[in-house]
Amino acid sequence: MNLGLVGKTLETKLQLAFSPVSLQVIDESLQHVGHAGARPDGESHFRVKIVAAAFQGKSRVAQHRMINHVLAAELKERVHALAIEAAAPED
Repeated sequence: MNLGLVGKTLETKLQLAFSPVSLQVIDESLQHVGHAGARPDGESHFRVKIVAAAFQGKSRVAQHRMINHVLAAELKERVHALAIEAAAPED
């Protein structure tokens, strides 16, 4: 599925903030139609899979906080749910 404007914004912000070796932003909004927080026009539920050196030595909570900080505006205004799978690259 192609990303819309919100998904592309998330992707761009994560690229700029973390220079990841791997990044996937997946719009899962269609799986949540009719649920709380779902928007009729979609782009409300996302999954992020990211591997970046910035996460080296950080706990899962710290990694998620870093991502949530970068995406704070979108989480406040548009995105209802964000599932995060973050990791540091393996040596």
